[in-house]
Amino acid sequence: MSRHRTKEVKTERLRKYRPDIQGLRAVAIMMVVSMHCGILDIHGGVDVSFVLSGFLIGSQLFAEIEKTGKVSLTKFWARRFRRLTPPMAVVIVGTAALAWIYGSPLKFRDFMADGLAASLSFMNWRLVETGTDYFANDGSQSPYQHFWSLAIEEQFYVVAPLLLVAVVWVSRLIFRNRALVALFLMAVIGGSFYLGWSQTPENQPLAYFSTHTRIWEITCGVLLALAAPLASRMNRGVAAVVSWLGLGTVLVTAMLITEHTPLPGYAVAGPVLGTVMVIAGGCANPGFGAERLLDNPVLDFVGNVSYGWYLTHWPLLVLWPSITDREFAFQDRLRVAVLSFLVAVVLHYAVERKFKKNVQWVARPWKGVFTGGFTTAGTAGAMVLATIIPLNLATAPSGSTLGVGFTSQASVEDAVHRTQLSATVQSALQDTPKNFAEHGCIDDFEVKKFEMRDGCVAGDPKGRKTLVLMGDSHAWQWNDVYHEIGKELGVRVVTIAKGGCSPQVYRIINPNVNRAYTECDSWRESAFAELKKIQPDVLVIADRARREANRAGAETSFKVFKETGAKLVYMTDTPQPGQNVPDCLATHIDNISLCNRKQWQALEYPEFRTMEREVAEKYGAEIIDTTPAFCAVDICPAVIGDQVVYFDNSHITSTYSKTLKPFLKPALEEVLDKA
Repeated sequence: MSRHRTKEVKTERLRKYRPDIQGLRAVAIMMVVSMHCGILDIHGGVDVSFVLSGFLIGSQLFAEIEKTGKVSLTKFWARRFRRLTPPMAVVIVGTAALAWIYGSPLKFRDFMADGLAASLSFMNWRLVETGTDYFANDGSQSPYQHFWSLAIEEQFYVVAPLLLVAVVWVSRLIFRNRALVALFLMAVIGGSFYLGWSQTPENQPLAYFSTHTRIWEITCGVLLALAAPLASRMNRGVAAVVSWLGLGTVLVTAMLITEHTPLPGYAVAGPVLGTVMVIAGGCANPGFGAERLLDNPVLDFVGNVSYGWYLTHWPLLVLWPSITDREFAFQDRLRVAVLSFLVAVVLHYAVERKFKKNVQWVARPWKGVFTGGFTTAGTAGAMVLATIIPLNLATAPSGSTLGVGFTSQASVEDAVHRTQLSATVQSALQDTPKNFAEHGCIDDFEVKKFEMRDGCVAGDPKGRKTLVLMGDSHAWQWNDVYHEIGKELGVRVVTIAKGGCSPQVYRIINPNVNRAYTECDSWRESAFAELKKIQPDVLVIADRARREANRAGAETSFKVFKETGAKLVYMTDTPQPGQNVPDCLATHIDNISLCNRKQWQALEYPEFRTMEREVAEKYGAEIIDTTPAFCAVDICPAVIGDQVVYFDNSHITSTYSKTLKPFLKPALEEVLDKA
């Protein structure tokens, strides 16, 4: 069909149907699905889609303005509603059903809040508010997360016709042409690009998801639509070269971008520029342009179902491990890509086409607007109702209390063989994600300087001796048990901790902004200065084992620690559970052994753990090996006694840490006696 259309219009330049754009739409969705599913490390598909949307919508609006001098908002919004809203509603509600059946009950309400944001087209701002890392791979993703880009496009659809009509009218009034429109669009592109580029190092979630930092990509398409008549006059030989260079630019720059590239920054300019070149070259309808490759039945079909594929692949990807109840292998990624494509085909023919081509709604646009509004309101209402239904969690019998956690190594060994979750622990699961340390302090990612404050002091504030607990969040997680030990021994406990920041001098890449963690470097220097002021009797070092570790950095820090004159203690890092433990337990109540982890897996980066321990011993530090409190017979259980060990995918719960007082207190007493 595509090739037939191409032959029919081979002598025309500006065309209503562009096979190259249809093919590029297919390329964009294949890039997105391949990247999300981990099949190919190729980025930029969403950026390509933004430009395509801007060009197509801009072309429609400018054509209508040129013909009538105005835009029929009813017809414009009806077209958008007919195409976008029904498939979106089906996927949002269907995802909610899958999340209820297979997902963690602990996350269900958050997911439904995300579904509400998706249905009302402000998912991008919800992700900004929660500081979501789009490339996180720790089980924190929402099945509605991908609606961020649709939200930006839909916000554009609401504002664009109003704004363009106003700017066109003013431009004709002043210049008698569209010069002001072009200047306005270029200003939007320049300003938005600058905001995205400048915000990326400071606040990556804001730069990545917000409308004002991404709208320049859509506006590039709108500006190209305005310039399409000029681009159509391009020499066809030159146009062919431009289109091929554009396609090459899209693919090459997309492969150069990785998950470690600060995005959006300036990196997304590559796919955007390449898409502009493909479209601009195609405006002249060259005989041997990139359209020769992009115009084929396969890409034409993929382009037709691209919207449905975008909607369906991400929820299946996020929920697939829960649906299959096994570790996510590469074969599962391929299965998700194929299955979501098949679902998209059904969605396209059963829903999308029927609404898009409904004769009555085309003839009576107000019906399309009403249907879209009703569908949106109904979907949002369903999400609100879903947030208030009771969670599928057991409640504890009346008068029941939580049992003990760690009592001895035997309690850990007993936990290894446990398969069912008691009703007592089930009742505590809902609150487990908030079961973290209440005492001591920890600085957030953006803090650049440690400042001593009352909240950092625990234990006995008037104690004769001072113990400093220093490190990252894997030091902070011990605060409550240190607080109790400090009170009993009459010791002042001071916490010096910063999230994701090792006290040892390593160059760390902050995953929140995909760049060097410079805030950690400056904070660490100020923390070292504060240590010298405090002059602690005992200094306890605890941090997460990380791949950035190196002997030179460890040596540098332990020299500083030694110079304080304090007795040094090095706590080995706690085992890593490898998944969000409360979520796992909530979905495997009858077989909690699935939430346990092999010890050799949980003690990640063993070579770096060994290196840090060797350096600590070299500088005279006492070693507290935490592993026996968490692992036995090569297994690290998720529940020990009647205590959930971790409140997320990394940190131990406050209640479990308190049960470790008999494990820690004798070692700390011995060190304090020597201080």
